[in-house]
Amino acid sequence: MLRKVRITLALIFWILITWLLVDFTGTAHMYLGWMAKIQFLPALIAMNIGALLFIVALTLLFGRIYCSIICPLGVMQDVIAWFRKKRNKYSYSEEKGILRASILALTGFLLTTNLAWIVGLIAPYSTYGKIVGTIFSPLYKLANNGLAMIAEHYGSYAFYEVDVWLKSIPALIAALAAWIIIGILAWRGGRTWCNTICPVGTFLGILAKYSRLKIAIDTNACNGCRKCERNCKASCINAKTHEIDYSRCVVCGDCIEKCSQKAIQFKIQNSKFKIQDSQEKDNSQCSPDEGRRAVLTGMALLAGTSLLKAQEKTTDGGLAEIEDKKKPEREKLITPPGSISARNLAEHCTSCQLCINSCPNDVLRPSNSLDRFMQPEVSYERGYCRPECTRCSNVCPTGAIKPITKEQKTAIQVGHAVWIKDNCLPATDGIPCGNCARHCPAQAIQMVPLQSGVHQDGGRWLDADNQEIPRERVLLIPVVNEEKCIGCGACENLCPSRPFSAIYVEGHEVHREI
Repeated sequence: MLRKVRITLALIFWILITWLLVDFTGTAHMYLGWMAKIQFLPALIAMNIGALLFIVALTLLFGRIYCSIICPLGVMQDVIAWFRKKRNKYSYSEEKGILRASILALTGFLLTTNLAWIVGLIAPYSTYGKIVGTIFSPLYKLANNGLAMIAEHYGSYAFYEVDVWLKSIPALIAALAAWIIIGILAWRGGRTWCNTICPVGTFLGILAKYSRLKIAIDTNACNGCRKCERNCKASCINAKTHEIDYSRCVVCGDCIEKCSQKAIQFKIQNSKFKIQDSQEKDNSQCSPDEGRRAVLTGMALLAGTSLLKAQEKTTDGGLAEIEDKKKPEREKLITPPGSISARNLAEHCTSCQLCINSCPNDVLRPSNSLDRFMQPEVSYERGYCRPECTRCSNVCPTGAIKPITKEQKTAIQVGHAVWIKDNCLPATDGIPCGNCARHCPAQAIQMVPLQSGVHQDGGRWLDADNQEIPRERVLLIPVVNEEKCIGCGACENLCPSRPFSAIYVEGHEVHREI
């Protein structure tokens, strides 16, 4: 029963959090956003005390059940290991204590020195987010587009097509490498990554040594068949000595199911945390049935975690694709509204890709820079940051992007527009334009005459000698009011100049408010 309940809950969590990571409509976050917030590293960085206490209490009561139910990377490893049909394939191995302690100490150092993005390369939730967001999110969108075509054929618009594009080659390579390495380790050794590399697993393993409920081997009933050891994907059961390394045990229940002698139970341990055999009659201990009931009760509490209330959100219908637009060389990075500053983003972001995959305007993509690798950065080749959209700030579980309202967003300056005369069509080719001014939502751009001395009077254009000039001969160029510009990128994105826009946004290291 323990194993079946654990597998059921694990699959539910895994499927739902995967949907949360690939969903681009915002629907999943309305109901499942809490799943990202109860992951250990995001909760730690955001100082989400409630989530941290929940995880610690869960571990002290049941052991590392967080790793086998809530952690999506852990469940992914179990799924990969399950596909290897060979059974009785594992064996006990000594704990790599020095390596685990070193990685945990290094993780603590990196977090205290505000290098969360490096920790995100090995932390379970962030690593899984990179794999899903970079590799599987495009496949999810392709499947959606296929359904949209079928639905449209039958006159239904239940689905809508979205752009599918490669946001970063280095990010794709890194995600593929992580998936392959973790997949090979899971295929060959089950929970090798969790019990050797993962800092969260190491930390929770320390707590799990003192958990109230533990897997217990009844030495009198055990016949020494070693089925428990050979089916333990954590490689933590030493059948010869009847010992279990609780720092690596993820309470999967496989050993209990495989034991034909019923010599393994999940039960409450005594105050000294020793394993008890079947002949101990201490009245302070509970029966296996009572232990099982305690497990099921705890799991029911876990499954009944409060869901966030759904809030109505407007979905962006998408933008027309603009070809051959190249990214300008910006002196300063543009970070999403709500991130406060480039430093705040770098200190808190674990690069889980949730905000990038949630962005309906295609303005967020993983950074290729080594000092903030795979953290989100803003660029406007494929869209602009619409003032009414606050999706990225709503989904971030770490506080790297703070929640903001639509009203607050219209007053946040993430950057300012800069005009490049040599790229502007009116200035270079004498072609009237004005796209940037027409589409500026902040009305921060005005068009002024290119010719010297030309001015307007009562709707007429006059030259320096106050002689009227035909309207078609007056070429207008943009002038940016930096005090009003919010850096949304509408001007840059909609500028018809190719390959570089005649107007682009330069970022602010610290966001300003109008």
